[in-house]
Amino acid sequence: MGRFTGKTIIVTGSGKENGLGQGILRRFADEGANCVVSDVRIDAEAESVAADLAKRGGKVATIACDVSDAAQCQVLLDRSLAAMGGVDIFVNNAGIGFMMKPMLDVDPSDWAKVIAVNLSGAFYCTQAAAKAMIAAGKGGRIINIASQAAKTGFPHLPAYVSSKHGMVGLTRATAVELGAYGITVNAVCPNHVTTGLGAVQNEYFSKLLGFPTVEAYLANMAAKNPMGRPGLPSDTAGACAFLASDDAFYITGEALNVSGGEEMH
Repeated sequence: MGRFTGKTIIVTGSGKENGLGQGILRRFADEGANCVVSDVRIDAEAESVAADLAKRGGKVATIACDVSDAAQCQVLLDRSLAAMGGVDIFVNNAGIGFMMKPMLDVDPSDWAKVIAVNLSGAFYCTQAAAKAMIAAGKGGRIINIASQAAKTGFPHLPAYVSSKHGMVGLTRATAVELGAYGITVNAVCPNHVTTGLGAVQNEYFSKLLGFPTVEAYLANMAAKNPMGRPGLPSDTAGACAFLASDDAFYITGEALNVSGGEEMH
């Protein structure tokens, strides 16, 4: 029996191979959880993620959701409840991090899109998930995947940095209100993780900072980290598993750095 046997976890933005969402779901599936794979569209890649989870045991469902649309977030919860019978853990992982431009060149539509997905989407999903958890009367865990960018500013990412700082504020505000229902709300703040999204950032910032190759940029990144490497999806997944466990029941409103010591505040 795993720690999460009989529990259901929903992770937004989890339909990409080698993504953070997949890494989180794998960890929970390995510990017995039923898993809901959700992404803006359920394509062949998302189905492959689901097939991998199904081999690990537990029930698996795939549900499309554009988190920037509040109505779709509610449908995600409704369909998850119909498929799984409940929701115990909800992870706000969907995000946009590839719109990289100097602040003076950012188009208002780009700003609005990033905020709509990264911050408004987390609010819409948190609201829908909390209502379902309150109705069930069993408490629950809501985990927001923020970023090192929730603690520190980075160039050419004004909307992303702002959205992630806002996600920490959302974490704290909702934790205050939802504690009375036995629902904890926490954020995980990983440093750079080379997922598909991260690879795009690597290409952009290696050129911006004048590195001859992406490999040289990554080597410099590793050298600056006290633990000697960038983050892995499994690092974030482990933090989520702890925050969703009974051991973390009395922890709420926190923004936990998972950065190998790169971020310490």
